[in-house]
Amino acid sequence: MRCPFCAHEDSQVKDSRPTEDNTAIRRRRQCGSCGARFTTFERVQLREITVVKSDGSRELFDRSKIEQSVALACRKRNVDRDRIDRLVSGVQRQVETLGDSEVSSVAIGEMVMEGLRQLDSVAYIRFASVYRDFSEARDFEAFASTVRDISQS
Repeated sequence: MRCPFCAHEDSQVKDSRPTEDNTAIRRRRQCGSCGARFTTFERVQLREITVVKSDGSRELFDRSKIEQSVALACRKRNVDRDRIDRLVSGVQRQVETLGDSEVSSVAIGEMVMEGLRQLDSVAYIRFASVYRDFSEARDFEAFASTVRDISQS
């Protein structure tokens, strides 16, 4: 594994353990050159999945994009990092078990929306505002009223 600090090609594993949800192995490593320590995660990848974007372009599925989006939606909210990781792992599992080698970005976005709806209503609205491209305050009002209706039922 290449060191992220000095780019040296050799590192030594100092500690390995499963993550809380048992979907990955967390490894603490130490660079053989500069001595820096860093963490890597090893995850199972069932097969390569292509995401079909709304403009028709295609790119490989990238878990980190979902992680970044969800983390941004949950920013400054009292949402535990482990719950975010479980949500992202759940979405990844759903995508992988669909059985298709291509998945639309719309389908992935809806999976994330459903996960955020159950996780935190403010994060859900934040994500929806970008995902659904809210352009005016009344878009927020209309969407927020549906969130209120869901949380009251």
